[in-house]
Amino acid sequence: SWYLALLGLAEHFRTSSPPKVRLCVHCLQAVLPRKPPARMEARTHLQLGSVLYHHTRNGDQARGHLEKAVSGIPQFEDVKFEAASLLSELYCQENSVDTAKPLLRKAIQISQQTPYWHCRLLFQLAQLHTLEKDLVSACDLLGVGAEYARVVGSEYTRALFLLSKGMLLLMERKLQEVHPLLTLCGQIVENWQGNPIQKESLRVFFLVLQVTHYLDAGQVKSVKPCLKQLQQCIQTISTLHDDEILPSNPADLFHWLPKEHMCVLVYLVTVMHSMQAGYLEKAQKYTDKALMQLEKLKMLDCSPILSSFQVILLEHIIMCRLVTGHKATALQEISQVCQLCQQSPRLFSNHAAQLHTLLGLYCISVNCMDNAEAQFTTALRLTTHQELWAFIVTNLASVYIREGNRHQELYSLLERINPDHNFPVSSHCLRAAAFYIRGLFSFFQGRYNEAKRFLRETLKMSNAEDLNRLTACSLVLLGHIFYVLGNHRESNNMVVPAMQLASKIPDMSVQLWSSALLRDLNKACGNAMDAHEAAQMHQNFSQQLLQDHIEACSLPEHNLITWTDGPPPVQFQAQNGPTTSLASLL
Repeated sequence: SWYLALLGLAEHFRTSSPPKVRLCVHCLQAVLPRKPPARMEARTHLQLGSVLYHHTRNGDQARGHLEKAVSGIPQFEDVKFEAASLLSELYCQENSVDTAKPLLRKAIQISQQTPYWHCRLLFQLAQLHTLEKDLVSACDLLGVGAEYARVVGSEYTRALFLLSKGMLLLMERKLQEVHPLLTLCGQIVENWQGNPIQKESLRVFFLVLQVTHYLDAGQVKSVKPCLKQLQQCIQTISTLHDDEILPSNPADLFHWLPKEHMCVLVYLVTVMHSMQAGYLEKAQKYTDKALMQLEKLKMLDCSPILSSFQVILLEHIIMCRLVTGHKATALQEISQVCQLCQQSPRLFSNHAAQLHTLLGLYCISVNCMDNAEAQFTTALRLTTHQELWAFIVTNLASVYIREGNRHQELYSLLERINPDHNFPVSSHCLRAAAFYIRGLFSFFQGRYNEAKRFLRETLKMSNAEDLNRLTACSLVLLGHIFYVLGNHRESNNMVVPAMQLASKIPDMSVQLWSSALLRDLNKACGNAMDAHEAAQMHQNFSQQLLQDHIEACSLPEHNLITWTDGPPPVQFQAQNGPTTSLASLL
């Protein structure tokens, strides 16, 4: 009775608002001098360790109690496994990963008769290896977990293990292994008859992997059926009620993600698709929805995955802003990403290369080519991701083309992203972009027939997968080539659809370029009215871009363009005004 009374009081203090942690700890500590039975003593050490770990900064005391809980009972009971799980978390927080691993391995070894804990500890150790970028060990553990779940009759958790393994194989680009694994997962998910929310969440996991696999491959059109299924699936989940009936098999007691997190994730992959396809207003709409949802969730939930979602959303919307001619807003959002990364070293190490890449793209948009080169060079140094590497090299090549005096470096880069021969990644979109860069370089060198060949390749590839921005850029450049060659009719046939597509995206730079070409074309053909209208359009686009340029360069955050080393700067000095040439924009 004394034990129950102290436990009840401790729980009352723990669940008070705000929690009365000191009083809770006093109640639990009062249990120990009374020499309770071994199991009760171990559970009390676990509870003390847990409260101190979650509610205080007293890591030493928390560790002491958890270590006693782990070593306290000779029998292999739940207390031991929970304490081992929590203790390994604490070790990782203290950067003692090498102490956490053997502890988890031992707990996994002795927990085979306890399905829930055996599976949970396998997931935990796999996650630890993943954070250390040891994906091979993580995949091995997830494979062991899938086989164990099959043996204990949990097809649901088997699917979770296999889908997690599929996610890591996609990260490693082991596509030969991914395809049969995802096929097997699809069959397991469809055949499993259980809790509707659990079934739908497995389907969301499965479809998210498929959609991101297509988007990584730059296949914006091919992904549409999967993306539609995913959006329908999340709508189904949002109409289902969580019933509190626990699964009869303890190995089934897992959730992939909370329902609210899944909603944000589906918004996120929709934004990724819209941006790649060039539906930028749609990308904006879904980003706004997702960020609003994230703000609400972050008030109640400090899960690090929410900050990751927020950073990835911002990375995509920043690229959209640069295309639509909102550089000042893009710069403020880059600063926001910097602030989020300052709060989490892991987030910064995962997104530093992307952050420098975004700054490089911003530098191109405000014509700071030296800074763009420095940002892209920094990003290349920081990334091991093949697709991101190819994206950065493509943009760096465009910088060298525009500078016009970097031929040696440019030839070296173009050789590394040769779309005709050993292209380094499987992305359809990046390969099409590599053809475009080749076409642009040939155009600047006056090799027009060669330029046309490359641009027609880009058009063929971008039309096949609805890559609207690449289509618009290729059409306007082809139009420019035909104009230079004096073939005005053919030039008009390219520029008019380029302008229509650019307005639909909307892509401000292509609109500026197209309107200038239309003005010159109509002037050359003697169409004074049309030439005047195109000139007026060109003037409007120029003014918008000019105002945005001045606003962006005047922001204190503009100083970020000089940051190329270490963590992001905390504060920015105010600018006196734009320090870059506007001539190239006009």
